[in-house]
Amino acid sequence: MKRQAWKVWALSSIVVFLWVFLIVFAPLAKASGIVAISDPLYRFFSYICHQISPRSFHVEGEQFAVCSRCFGVYFGLFARFLIYTLWIRIDEIEPLARYWLFLSVVPISVDWSLAIFGIWENTHLSQFVSSMILGVACATFIIPALVEITRNMTRRRTFVDLKT
Repeated sequence: MKRQAWKVWALSSIVVFLWVFLIVFAPLAKASGIVAISDPLYRFFSYICHQISPRSFHVEGEQFAVCSRCFGVYFGLFARFLIYTLWIRIDEIEPLARYWLFLSVVPISVDWSLAIFGIWENTHLSQFVSSMILGVACATFIIPALVEITRNMTRRRTFVDLKT
């Protein structure tokens, strides 16, 4: 079971890395004139993010494929996936108390609310950091869930094989 948990974590980490990589690769490809790659990437990410240029990080004069807030969530997921096994055993599927997930929404809510009500002007950094906190918290719940789902699928398959 532990070996299976490591495989799930490794595969999931690769997927999250690729997701973050593609967000950053899109502007690099566009700046290099490789629109055959950048245009489909921007189009794909447009379904999940507004991609408003002033709200996005830029590299080489081109905006990321998602805004700074979305990028913070995805980067937080990636960072937590990388360091997950330093704090929690990979085969530990008992989730943390849910209030941690709800608490992780507070910084992003405060950042958004203060800007909406004109109390302060949020920045790329405030959007990125507040949403990164949410991404880190989400990964803390996603990894054990993926391990448990995989275990249950394996058990079910083994049980069905034994029945037949």
